[in-house]
Amino acid sequence: MTYQTQAVSQGKVIKLWTEGVPVEDDARKQLMNTARMPFIFRHLAVMPDVHLGKGSTIGSVIPTQGAIIPAAVGVDIGCGMMAARTTLTAADLPDNLHGLRSAIEAAVPHGRTVTQGRRDKGSWENPPAVVDAMWAALRPGFERITEKYPRLKNTNNYKHLGTLGTGNHFIEVCLDEADQVWFMLHSGSRGVGNAIGSHFIELAQADMRQHLANLPDKDLAYFEEGSEHFADYVEAVGWAQDYARRNRDAMMVNVVAAARQVIAKPFAADIEAVNCHHNYVQRETHFGSEVLVTRKGAVSAKKGELGIIPGSMGARSYIVRGLGNEESFCSCSHGAGRTMSRNEAKRRFTVDDQIKATAHVECRKDSDVIDEIPMAYKDIDAVMHAQRELVEVVHTLRQVVCVKG
Repeated sequence: MTYQTQAVSQGKVIKLWTEGVPVEDDARKQLMNTARMPFIFRHLAVMPDVHLGKGSTIGSVIPTQGAIIPAAVGVDIGCGMMAARTTLTAADLPDNLHGLRSAIEAAVPHGRTVTQGRRDKGSWENPPAVVDAMWAALRPGFERITEKYPRLKNTNNYKHLGTLGTGNHFIEVCLDEADQVWFMLHSGSRGVGNAIGSHFIELAQADMRQHLANLPDKDLAYFEEGSEHFADYVEAVGWAQDYARRNRDAMMVNVVAAARQVIAKPFAADIEAVNCHHNYVQRETHFGSEVLVTRKGAVSAKKGELGIIPGSMGARSYIVRGLGNEESFCSCSHGAGRTMSRNEAKRRFTVDDQIKATAHVECRKDSDVIDEIPMAYKDIDAVMHAQRELVEVVHTLRQVVCVKG
């Protein structure tokens, strides 16, 4: 048994797969607050990348019956990973990888600019055909949702589809243990998912206004199953998760097309592909009961299911196969997990530190990405060891190109 058990006064037990990795006190307090909610099913499961989050603790698996907590899912609904193995090897890549990074940056809008009346650089001006096709599938559901919640119409939706975003979102070219080339990316439901998440978090808090004082944290405001807002949220969050998956699909199409402009050798990019959420909620069956499982920075790891656990910028990443550990509600970590805030990383480290830490990667090395420096994250090897009963490693990836938002 590789997990530790923590009892919670007037709450459910917490099971933590954190052997050999740090867990901050504030994260423990936040976990205990969630464990005291009356609708938690059996126990909370905590992954080794656990750290303090807004709403609920990042790296936690929250099974509920009869209720759902919108802030536990958060505002980056459906955020997750996609990876595709190609027929290329390291020898097929150009000697200088700057051109490949530039081609990917040109093919996928990334970052963000806030300008009056001008296009945000992180959105499309004229979306390509692949985005049009994805949006055609998403539009009927969006129209249903916005008919009831018209304020969600005026969001970045169609023109954000197939775009990367900011923060810890990235696109990478990686090599596996056999020097096979992979493309890997990390993003979610972009502006429209943020708007949906924020709106329903506000609704939950408004619905519970008279009860907020009795909650351990106002971000634990919830919808009860059977209520109108519960049903509407389930529909909206499901749509946003579909948007996030299609967003990654559209980006991958454009990343592959960009690579083909730079790499002379013909190649296929669908040898092995994985597309998985790590911020989401869905109905599942565990211990013989139907439950709503919210994974806040955690990945589904059912027996035989493939998943992706990225390291930090400059560290190894892993393609894993789930072992179906029921005690973790068949889950694993979604990455290495931060050990410090973005502001603390910017205070502690310099551009020179960033250059040294990413010497082997073709990437940006400037003050705007210091908050993503590898030293701001837990040791990915320790994180992987702590969850050895949750997943097995299928491929080990190392980045050679990284595009940040």
